[in-house]
Amino acid sequence: MSPLLGLRPELQDTCTSLGLMLSVVLLIGLARVVARQQLHRPVAHAFVLEFLATFQLCCCTHELQLLSEQHPAHPTWTLTLVYFFSLVHGLTLVGTSSNPCGVMMQMMLGGMSPETGAVRLLAQLVSALCSRYCTSALWNLGLTQYHVSERSFACKNPIQVDLFKAVITEAVCSFLFHSALLHFQEVRTKLRIHLLAALITFLVYAGGSLTGAVFNPALALSLHFMCFDEAFPQFFIVYWLAPSLGILLMILMFSFFLPWLHNNHTINKKE
Repeated sequence: MSPLLGLRPELQDTCTSLGLMLSVVLLIGLARVVARQQLHRPVAHAFVLEFLATFQLCCCTHELQLLSEQHPAHPTWTLTLVYFFSLVHGLTLVGTSSNPCGVMMQMMLGGMSPETGAVRLLAQLVSALCSRYCTSALWNLGLTQYHVSERSFACKNPIQVDLFKAVITEAVCSFLFHSALLHFQEVRTKLRIHLLAALITFLVYAGGSLTGAVFNPALALSLHFMCFDEAFPQFFIVYWLAPSLGILLMILMFSFFLPWLHNNHTINKKE
């Protein structure tokens, strides 16, 4: 007899969801190993690894979102899961960004060629849509009482504030996260992953009730595809343009404004 049968139905469903997410992580990990061994063309290698990374992130976030909806009275539990799976993604998806904004940042800073960037962006968008339909097919199996395929095709608008505040929220989240990503590169890997996971958890806590604090265009497309279909201008501005604006402001500040300010300060001191 399965050990889960002795638990309450709610706990059984939670354990099943956690098991599904960990299974996705293991399967994607295996697929990444095979891809590294079998794919020798750089373009194919980059496309497949980025596709797999985005697929893992989107599938796990779909399930996390479902769990958060079932335990609204226990936000600490949801935030704990966000932190834990941020650690898991950080440890298992090394070398990929799973976020179009991350690719844009690398291209703007000269760390990635436009051709490679375009391949990675395409992989992320295709993977975002594939993960959505794979999640729907999985939910259609009815493994838990919350797994209903219809819910994945319904638009549940996560934007709880006006457009201006929503844009500011997503732009600030993107600015803070990618600033940390850029400046934590010299920090030891194990510590860096914990710091980024803690930052993601804080941003979800601070902005989750406003826009969901997604700051990832590919993830937003996977989570809210039907909303994009029904209210494209609003969702395009909030979940695609706003995070991109955050990236642009971050690069302008750290690459141009702060060095300019420092040089002016140095010149004034010499005078």
